Amino acid sequence: MTDKTELAQRDGLPDALRVLLSEYPRDMWESHRNFDGLTRFWLERHLMFRDTLARLQTEAEAMLDGKTDGRRYQHQTQRLAGFFLNQLHGHHQIEDHHYFPQLSALETKLESGFEILDADHHALDGYIHRMADTTNALLQTDPANLTDAAGEMHKSLLRFAPFLDRHLIDEEELIVPVILKHGQKLEG
Repeated sequence: MTDKTELAQRDGLPDALRVLLSEYPRDMWESHRNFDGLTRFWLERHLMFRDTLARLQTEAEAMLDGKTDGRRYQHQTQRLAGFFLNQLHGHHQIEDHHYFPQLSALETKLESGFEILDADHHALDGYIHRMADTTNALLQTDPANLTDAAGEMHKSLLRFAPFLDRHLIDEEELIVPVILKHGQKLEG
């Protein structure tokens, strides 16, 4: 892979990997006969990841602005971060081991795109581990002294968010058109 395909360097998938997106543009996805089921589920999961990350950011900002209690903030962060990290890890596992191989076999000309998405998962692992470490440090901090830990959490989330969003957008734009085209051929 070239630097332009690495998650931290790219601003979208290469044009050669967007060929099905031109046939199945985002604005027609919901009206396609194969949209329900797997496609709807996939997009809802991505929305859940974006929403949960945004909630974690909002909670950190509330703590930094003195608008929430330290114990409440720790409780919310533990609950949201645990959910987010566990769900994201599980989502990546099922994609890497089940859906990416299956979808790649249906559209072999897009195989390098699935390799890029798999590489993204490895790149995102570093952010996931840093977020877990930052969360654990925050949870071990005295609730009366959370300013520094909340600041570190906020910085961690701000660094993670654009990379996760880039990955989710690219994944949607590669995978959803494949699902729409081959929906009936997919195994559950």
